[in-house]
Amino acid sequence: MFKKISFTVNGKSYSLDVDVRMSLLELLRNQLGYTGAKQGCGVGECGACSVLIDGTPYDSCIYLAVWADGKAITTIEGVAAKNGELSKVQKAFIEEGAVQCGFCTPGLVLTTTALTESGKDYTRDELKRELSGHLCRCTGYQNILKAAEKSLEGHICTCVDSPHYKQQQEKAKER
Repeated sequence: MFKKISFTVNGKSYSLDVDVRMSLLELLRNQLGYTGAKQGCGVGECGACSVLIDGTPYDSCIYLAVWADGKAITTIEGVAAKNGELSKVQKAFIEEGAVQCGFCTPGLVLTTTALTESGKDYTRDELKRELSGHLCRCTGYQNILKAAEKSLEGHICTCVDSPHYKQQQEKAKER
Protein backbone atom coordinates (compact mmCIF):
# COMPACT_ATOMS: atom_id res chain seq x y z
CA MET A 1 0.00 0.00 0.00
CA PHE A 2 1.26 3.46 -0.91
CA LYS A 3 0.45 6.89 0.43
CA LYS A 4 1.22 10.31 -1.05
CA ILE A 5 3.19 12.54 1.31
CA SER A 6 4.68 16.02 1.03
CA PHE A 7 7.67 17.21 3.04
CA THR A 8 10.92 19.14 2.75
CA VAL A 9 14.49 17.90 3.03
CA ASN A 10 17.09 20.61 3.61
CA GLY A 11 14.62 23.19 2.33
CA LYS A 12 13.76 21.32 -0.89
CA SER A 13 10.10 20.29 -1.31
CA TYR A 14 9.07 16.76 -2.23
CA SER A 15 5.73 15.12 -2.92
CA LEU A 16 5.97 11.35 -3.35
CA ASP A 17 4.01 8.13 -3.19
CA VAL A 18 5.73 5.99 -0.56
CA ASP A 19 5.26 2.44 0.67
CA VAL A 20 3.63 2.72 4.11
CA ARG A 21 6.17 0.17 5.43
CA MET A 22 9.23 2.16 4.31
CA SER A 23 11.44 3.83 6.88
CA LEU A 24 12.46 7.45 6.51
CA LEU A 25 16.07 6.26 6.26
CA GLU A 26 15.22 4.08 3.24
CA LEU A 27 13.40 6.97 1.59
CA LEU A 28 16.24 9.43 2.20
CA ARG A 29 19.06 7.12 1.10
CA ASN A 30 17.52 4.95 -1.61
CA GLN A 31 15.03 7.25 -3.29
CA LEU A 32 16.32 10.76 -2.65
CA GLY A 33 20.09 10.20 -2.52
CA TYR A 34 20.75 11.71 0.91
CA THR A 35 23.37 9.20 2.02
CA GLY A 36 24.71 11.11 5.03
CA ALA A 37 22.37 9.23 7.35
CA LYS A 38 23.87 5.77 7.83
CA GLN A 39 22.23 2.38 8.32
CA GLY A 40 23.75 1.14 11.56
CA CYS A 41 21.82 -1.05 13.96
CA GLY A 42 18.44 -0.73 12.25
CA VAL A 43 16.61 -0.66 15.60
CA GLY A 44 17.10 2.93 16.79
CA GLU A 45 19.95 2.34 19.23
CA CYS A 46 23.14 3.61 17.55
CA GLY A 47 22.16 7.08 16.26
CA ALA A 48 24.02 6.72 12.94
CA CYS A 49 20.79 7.40 11.04
CA SER A 50 19.79 10.50 13.02
CA VAL A 51 18.12 13.36 11.18
CA LEU A 52 16.32 16.44 12.43
CA ILE A 53 12.56 16.48 11.96
CA ASP A 54 11.15 19.93 12.65
CA GLY A 55 14.39 20.59 14.57
CA THR A 56 14.25 17.51 16.80
CA PRO A 57 16.65 14.55 16.39
CA TYR A 58 15.07 11.23 15.41
CA ASP A 59 16.46 7.84 14.43
CA SER A 60 15.30 7.64 10.82
CA CYS A 61 15.62 3.83 10.71
CA ILE A 62 12.59 3.44 12.99
CA TYR A 63 10.67 6.52 11.81
CA LEU A 64 8.21 5.59 9.07
CA ALA A 65 8.45 7.70 5.93
CA VAL A 66 4.68 8.35 5.97
CA TRP A 67 5.08 10.09 9.33
CA ALA A 68 7.22 12.73 7.57
CA ASP A 69 4.15 14.12 5.81
CA GLY A 70 4.13 17.90 6.35
CA LYS A 71 7.48 17.85 8.16
CA ALA A 72 10.78 19.68 7.59
CA ILE A 73 13.69 17.26 7.60
CA THR A 74 17.34 18.23 7.93
CA THR A 75 20.06 15.78 7.02
CA ILE A 76 23.81 16.26 7.42
CA GLU A 77 23.86 17.47 3.81
CA GLY A 78 21.80 20.49 4.90
CA VAL A 79 23.89 21.62 7.88
CA ALA A 80 26.64 23.56 6.10
CA ALA A 81 25.93 27.03 4.69
CA LYS A 82 24.77 27.35 1.08
CA ASN A 83 28.25 28.58 0.12
CA GLY A 84 29.75 25.36 1.53
CA GLU A 85 31.15 26.89 4.72
CA LEU A 86 30.95 24.42 7.58
CA SER A 87 28.65 25.13 10.50
CA LYS A 88 30.00 26.00 13.94
CA VAL A 89 29.20 22.45 15.08
CA GLN A 90 30.98 20.83 12.12
CA LYS A 91 34.05 23.01 12.72
CA ALA A 92 34.07 22.11 16.42
CA PHE A 93 33.98 18.38 15.63
CA ILE A 94 36.97 18.77 13.30
CA GLU A 95 38.94 21.03 15.67
CA GLU A 96 38.40 18.69 18.63
CA GLY A 97 39.28 15.53 16.70
CA ALA A 98 35.78 14.15 17.20
CA VAL A 99 35.76 12.49 13.78
CA GLN A 100 37.52 9.30 12.79
CA CYS A 101 35.82 6.91 10.40
CA GLY A 102 32.86 9.31 10.13
CA PHE A 103 30.10 6.71 10.38
CA CYS A 104 28.56 8.13 13.56
CA THR A 105 29.55 11.74 12.92
CA PRO A 106 26.51 12.91 10.91
CA GLY A 107 24.10 11.85 13.65
CA LEU A 108 26.23 13.39 16.38
CA VAL A 109 26.56 16.65 14.45
CA LEU A 110 22.81 16.82 13.90
CA THR A 111 22.00 16.13 17.54
CA THR A 112 24.56 18.73 18.65
CA THR A 113 23.09 21.18 16.13
CA ALA A 114 19.66 20.68 17.70
CA LEU A 115 21.18 21.31 21.13
CA THR A 116 22.79 24.57 19.98
CA GLU A 117 19.52 25.71 18.42
CA SER A 118 17.40 24.77 21.44
CA GLY A 119 18.01 28.02 23.29
CA LYS A 120 19.15 26.06 26.34
CA ASP A 121 22.45 25.84 28.15
CA TYR A 122 23.75 22.41 29.12
CA THR A 123 26.01 21.12 31.85
CA ARG A 124 28.55 18.44 30.97
CA ASP A 125 26.30 15.77 32.52
CA GLU A 126 23.30 17.02 30.54
CA LEU A 127 25.34 16.89 27.32
CA LYS A 128 26.37 13.33 28.10
CA ARG A 129 22.73 12.38 28.53
CA GLU A 130 21.65 14.17 25.34
CA LEU A 131 24.37 12.45 23.29
CA SER A 132 23.94 9.04 24.91
CA GLY A 133 21.84 7.70 22.03
CA HIS A 134 24.90 7.67 19.76
CA LEU A 135 27.45 4.90 19.58
CA CYS A 136 31.00 5.56 18.41
CA ARG A 137 33.68 2.91 18.13
CA CYS A 138 36.56 5.10 16.97
CA THR A 139 36.97 8.46 18.67
CA GLY A 140 36.17 7.79 22.28
CA TYR A 141 33.57 10.05 23.74
CA GLN A 142 35.83 12.71 25.29
CA ASN A 143 36.52 14.44 21.98
CA ILE A 144 32.85 14.27 21.03
CA LEU A 145 31.89 15.83 24.35
CA LYS A 146 34.55 18.55 23.91
CA ALA A 147 33.18 19.29 20.44
CA ALA A 148 29.64 19.60 21.79
CA GLU A 149 30.83 21.90 24.56
CA LYS A 150 32.79 24.00 22.05
CA SER A 151 29.67 24.25 19.87
CA LEU A 152 27.80 25.73 22.80
CA GLU A 153 30.54 28.22 23.76
CA GLY A 154 29.27 31.76 23.71
CA HIS A 155 25.73 30.45 23.69
CA ILE A 156 23.29 32.72 25.51
CA CYS A 157 20.73 30.73 27.41
CA THR A 158 17.17 32.03 27.08
CA CYS A 159 15.40 29.54 29.35
CA VAL A 160 14.33 31.77 32.23
CA ASP A 161 13.79 28.81 34.57
CA SER A 162 17.30 27.47 33.95
CA PRO A 163 20.00 27.88 36.61
CA HIS A 164 22.37 28.74 33.74
CA TYR A 165 20.14 31.64 32.71
CA LYS A 166 20.15 32.95 36.26
CA GLN A 167 23.95 32.66 36.40
CA GLN A 168 24.28 34.57 33.15
CA GLN A 169 21.96 37.29 34.44
CA GLU A 170 24.00 37.62 37.64
CA LYS A 171 27.24 37.89 35.64
CA ALA A 172 25.66 40.54 33.41
CA LYS A 173 24.66 42.59 36.47
CA GLU A 174 28.22 42.43 37.84
CA ARG A 175 29.63 43.99 34.65
